[in-house]
Amino acid sequence: MPFALAGGYALWAHGAPESENDVDFVVAEEDTERAVHVLEEAGFAVTRPPEDWLFKVGCDGAEVDVLHRVVGEPVGPALIERSTDMDLLGIRLPVLPATDLLSSKLRSMTEHYCDFGRLLPHVRAVREQLDWDRLRSEVAGNDFAVTFLFLTDRLGIS
Repeated sequence: MPFALAGGYALWAHGAPESENDVDFVVAEEDTERAVHVLEEAGFAVTRPPEDWLFKVGCDGAEVDVLHRVVGEPVGPALIERSTDMDLLGIRLPVLPATDLLSSKLRSMTEHYCDFGRLLPHVRAVREQLDWDRLRSEVAGNDFAVTFLFLTDRLGIS
């Protein structure tokens, strides 16, 4: 079943500072129930939190988020197909591209979540991997994201 590493650890795989958050994977929304079934059959504990865009998978005290919607949009096969296999701590797995990762982080910015200082080191670390034109186009509807990209321009990052 197609899947990919997402979130902060995916950015870390691309060279950004190590994530302090949980591990996130994505599956296509159409594969959600099949993914739940496969993971339960493999002995993992699957829980469904109130948020309708992910489920959680636990084993031996560790918990992983599996997202099937990102920033309110269904994860589709095309997103997962853009992933590339990378070695991460001796494990080879598909990782979402840096542009897709930053696009979702920027589009999720709101007046309640808008920490430019935390995001700047990550963007600086992966700047050569980003499709800046695509990123600007995808986040154009979010004033916080547009302002963040203006800051990266002014700082000579982009």
